[in-house]
Amino acid sequence: MASFVGLDVSLEETSVCVVDGDGCVVWRGKVTSEPKAIAKVLAKHAADAERVGLESGALSTWLWHELKRLSLPIVCLDARQVKAALMLQLNKTAANDALGLAQIVRTGWFREVQVKSMDAYALGAQVRIRARLVGLQLDLANQIRDILKTFGVWVSPARGQRFDRRLLAALEDHDQLLTLVRPLLETW
Repeated sequence: MASFVGLDVSLEETSVCVVDGDGCVVWRGKVTSEPKAIAKVLAKHAADAERVGLESGALSTWLWHELKRLSLPIVCLDARQVKAALMLQLNKTAANDALGLAQIVRTGWFREVQVKSMDAYALGAQVRIRARLVGLQLDLANQIRDILKTFGVWVSPARGQRFDRRLLAALEDHDQLLTLVRPLLETW
């Protein structure tokens, strides 16, 4: 008889619940949140698993790809839908969430999240990192400009000219101010 598995993933541990086709609990337990450890537990307690469900979240992309690579029938479930379904639980625990996830994949009442390739996630991360660095650079330049205004030194926010050159030119006769803002400028 086919079984269905719910994985409630946290950073260190994953609660696992295996149910049969009728929804009766076959096995419950915890395992480290490592794909090989999860696969080993499932090989022992749910070798006939028809579906293994985990909720979308911070670790789901990595786990989904690794568990898929280990030939497990993994599905990633929409977190908002899962939250709505599990809100009815009186006692919210990781073990009960794993049971709820197992019941959701057993009944087929779920919306599967399409998990992008790791290359797509890496590209997105690269774009976000660059945007964050540009924002930080702008914040530092604005902070330096604000500090210098207190001392009557204005550095224009002119585009097309390097900020550090404009700053050094403005502080040519202000060694003490240059010493004051140098750590921010070096970070910039």
